[in-house]
Amino acid sequence: MTTIEGVIAYPVTPFTAADTVNTAGLAALVDRLVTAGAHAIAPLGSTGESAYLTEAEYDTVVETTIGAVAGRVPVVVGASDLTTAATISRARRAQRAGADAVMILPVSYWKLSEREIVEHYRGIGEAVGLPIMVYNNPATSGIDMSPRLLVSMFETIPAVRMVKESTGDLARMLALRDYSGGELPYYNGSNPLVLDALRNGASGWCTAAPCLAPRQCLDLYDAVRAGDIETADSVYAGLRPLLEFIVAGGLPATVKAGLGILGHDLGDPRRPLLPPTRDSRSQLEGILAGL
Repeated sequence: MTTIEGVIAYPVTPFTAADTVNTAGLAALVDRLVTAGAHAIAPLGSTGESAYLTEAEYDTVVETTIGAVAGRVPVVVGASDLTTAATISRARRAQRAGADAVMILPVSYWKLSEREIVEHYRGIGEAVGLPIMVYNNPATSGIDMSPRLLVSMFETIPAVRMVKESTGDLARMLALRDYSGGELPYYNGSNPLVLDALRNGASGWCTAAPCLAPRQCLDLYDAVRAGDIETADSVYAGLRPLLEFIVAGGLPATVKAGLGILGHDLGDPRRPLLPPTRDSRSQLEGILAGL
């Protein structure tokens, strides 16, 4: 398996004024992220508005992203869908396009039991020849996977190789480490928690923040890995207002607004999502200026 660690950058999905995928804008954004030093690229997560794309648009984003990365860093493609069959279809298409791994969130109209969650991931793993990053984000999926369940799937489903933990609960990450004897790689998906997560063994940071502040994100990761606590604290203090703002305001809307402020207009989020209000945009301008 390709080693995936460090700052995993999540690009937005740009749209044109005609509400089609802006492939040129997406390719340029991905290239900037890779050139800035991101250790991996992860299209089609929450930031990428994957839930609001047609299947043709999904394929376009996958192919454009992988083409722009051009093998320079690993690509982890979000492939979640409502059914196991639809998720397998997305994951297979990502595999054919050249993805290095897929990220799967268990989304369902009905709340899934643990047995159903396990069989969902087992079915995907048996059908697709890619490592799976299990994505635990109950705030968006409505399904909360316990550390013991996640470790059990890691131990019994060969394709399950890593976990993105987005509850913002450091104790859960420590439980993943302890229950697996340090064998299960876990990644922080809660932006404000990043400093504590990295200090406590997280293999990486899954984040949209590099779209707006790539240097600071990479400096934070490098400082923690070097054991430079003073620098890490300082960088995090400067980044924290941005991390809290983009989470509170909704990642696609705030990140796209921030990119526009920085001179990279990639359109608005797709409805029903809306761009930030004038007051929120003004606040974001101040935060970015402070960086």
